[in-house]
Amino acid sequence: MSASAGGPCQRSGERGEQLEEEAAAAGRLAGAPEAEECPDVDSDSDREMEGIQGPGELLKDTLYLRSCQAHSVVPASRFLHLGSTPELNLRHRGLGPQGAQALASALTSNPYVKRLDLRDNGLCGAGVEALAGALSKSSSICDVDLSDNQMGVVGAQAVCAALMVNPTMQKVQLAGNGLEEHAAQYLAELLLAHTGLKSLDLSYNQLNDQAGEMLGPALAENTGLTELNISWNHLRGPGAVAFARGLEANIFLRVLDISYNGFGDPGASAVGEALKTNNVLEELNMSNNRISAVGALSLGLGLRVNQTLRILVISRNPIRGEGCFGVLKSIRDNPMSALELLDFSDIQVDREFDDFTSSVKEVLPALHVKTAAHGLEYKKELPPVFALSLSASAPK
Repeated sequence: MSASAGGPCQRSGERGEQLEEEAAAAGRLAGAPEAEECPDVDSDSDREMEGIQGPGELLKDTLYLRSCQAHSVVPASRFLHLGSTPELNLRHRGLGPQGAQALASALTSNPYVKRLDLRDNGLCGAGVEALAGALSKSSSICDVDLSDNQMGVVGAQAVCAALMVNPTMQKVQLAGNGLEEHAAQYLAELLLAHTGLKSLDLSYNQLNDQAGEMLGPALAENTGLTELNISWNHLRGPGAVAFARGLEANIFLRVLDISYNGFGDPGASAVGEALKTNNVLEELNMSNNRISAVGALSLGLGLRVNQTLRILVISRNPIRGEGCFGVLKSIRDNPMSALELLDFSDIQVDREFDDFTSSVKEVLPALHVKTAAHGLEYKKELPPVFALSLSASAPK
């Protein structure tokens, strides 16, 4: 949802902008200390400073309260009592665009917050725009969750532009924001420009074929991203193929979730081709992608030579027993396979597949196969989840 005049996403006026400038200037005058690097969120110095409120923090509170008054919003008590705690969790607080604008002023001068969680606050495009200004200037925030905020293309453009100039950011969650192909161009630019970003969540959006055609080439050129969740979107047809081709050239991504899209057999075939050359991907979730036995066999061509994939989930696809057999045979024929977990949940198989799984385990003892039994007679003899029981140390 984009900002509209008079609506809930309306931008603040000149008074709000003036307060933001005052907050930034006051933060500079207060001489706020440099923030620590993101991985050290539980350092001794952080724990020692908790509960101690210095002049800089008093100034921060004053600026925030003044900004809340100017925007006619109720202050978030959790922020007022934050102190030097590295995590600010304000999810489900109903901040709205005005509350986000008030918060942005104070965040600019806060050197302690490293993880910012604003999920489900109805920020809309205007609220995200205001926060983007703070994110672009923050040297401490490295993990931000803006999911479920109806940011739309306006918010996506603003947050991507802010992150592109902030190398500190490592993890970003933008799930459930109604992002479509118009937002994809900004996401693609982010993937191309930001080498420090490690984890990106774009799930539960509306990214379609056109989006896939933009994101695929960007994924191929990306240098840094290790985890990407693009599940529950509309990647299918040429868009799914283009996205998979991006995976073929990528040399950093280790975890990829493309479940609940519409990759189909062409997309599965393109993923199979990518697995032939990709030597870094370790976890792949392709569940519920309308893949038939034909697509599963094409995917198997990549599994026959791939040496890095450890976890493969292709559950809830109509690949039937034929597809399950084909995938497992490809893995069996690959003496260098690194697979530890193969998930066939909710796919109909028979006892012969169970026997074949046992024979494959003799060749690949580290492999765990998960599936569900179907048929009344079979259920009487075996528990609902059969094949090989996962040990306590196996990946979930």
